[in-house]
Amino acid sequence: MKDSRRTTEAPTFADGKLHDDLLCFSHLRWNFVYQRPQHLMTRFARDHRVFFIEEPVDDSVEPRLDVTSDRGVTVVVPHVPAQLEPALTARLQQILLGNLLRDYQIVHPILWYYTPMALEWSRAVQGKAIVFDCMDELSAFANAPPALPILEQELLDRADVVFTGGQSLYEAKKDRHPRIFAFPSSVDSAHFLRARRERWEPVDQASLARPRVGFFGVIDERMDLELIAGLARLRPDWHQILIGPIAKIDPASLPRADNIHYLGMKQYGELPAYLAGWDVAYLPFARNDATRFISPTKTPEYLAAGRPVVSTSIADVVRPYGECGLVSIADTPEECARALDSALVTCDGAWLRRVDDYLSGLSWDRTYAAMKHLVHESAETEGHRGSRGETQLGESDVRLPDRRGGLRG
Repeated sequence: MKDSRRTTEAPTFADGKLHDDLLCFSHLRWNFVYQRPQHLMTRFARDHRVFFIEEPVDDSVEPRLDVTSDRGVTVVVPHVPAQLEPALTARLQQILLGNLLRDYQIVHPILWYYTPMALEWSRAVQGKAIVFDCMDELSAFANAPPALPILEQELLDRADVVFTGGQSLYEAKKDRHPRIFAFPSSVDSAHFLRARRERWEPVDQASLARPRVGFFGVIDERMDLELIAGLARLRPDWHQILIGPIAKIDPASLPRADNIHYLGMKQYGELPAYLAGWDVAYLPFARNDATRFISPTKTPEYLAAGRPVVSTSIADVVRPYGECGLVSIADTPEECARALDSALVTCDGAWLRRVDDYLSGLSWDRTYAAMKHLVHESAETEGHRGSRGETQLGESDVRLPDRRGGLRG
């Protein structure tokens, strides 16, 4: 088994000191939608070697790791044979993880989990601290693994500190861990402020008539398709622009109309240019189990871009953005249509000053600094839970499956 890039050199940081390595286990791909994990891990990479370890891709005959670097983060993609029993896949991941630890001389790292499923093959690693950044209620999402709730409880038992992606998720889990903290979605305001002064339009948007209402994000089971279709009928002069990958739903189920435009996935750096051409931004989320606890990162991003925002009544949007009058709340096509019309005339300079005042206290840099303090505090605590790992993984700890799926010594 091999990886495509290896190095054993420790990085040099600005303070001249060596820092703990950080292993981040994520259910989200690094090159998918740029959101919370990317914002935080790129910041941790300023002071730590960060290894962002994705879920496996089952497309390989010979198990391997693809290792690349992006924005200072080492991105690790395991490749395993297809159609193996889950237990064999987990063993292969253990071996590949052991190889990573050995090749990069990783000892007692900080273990940062976005997915409890990674415990199946990483629980033996001795961590200096274990972090569970619970950004979503994954068990409520479509196609969630049956074992996820059980593994989440194990992770809560093992974790030294737990973060939640929003206030409602914090309230649902606050009694399940002694050190749990709410860190709602934050924003890189400087990035999205570019939308206020952008003067060029992307080619695939430039020809669309106005007024326009737009959304960017993953288009999946969380979207209110009836709302999108109903709004298109009620406001045929408004053009809806939806940007992002389609996941876990049949593209044929998406509403189609002359004034609905699916522009596909765009890079994070392109988003301000698209936002600059919208009259209103919206969050057409369904109200279902999958959206009960979400805290959409795009809410403050839309606002930083200076766009009026209309959203369905998602709890972590209503509180605080709806309650303080920065976002209009509308659940039906009729309500949404009225909110769009109103946004064109009510979101004036005074509204924009209130937006900027609110966002002045919000940034990913602040979120990162607060999280880092809590993680390092946990790592330095005597008898922390992160010391529970049984052993450092090594290739000799498990046996490789051969190409027929059996075990070989």
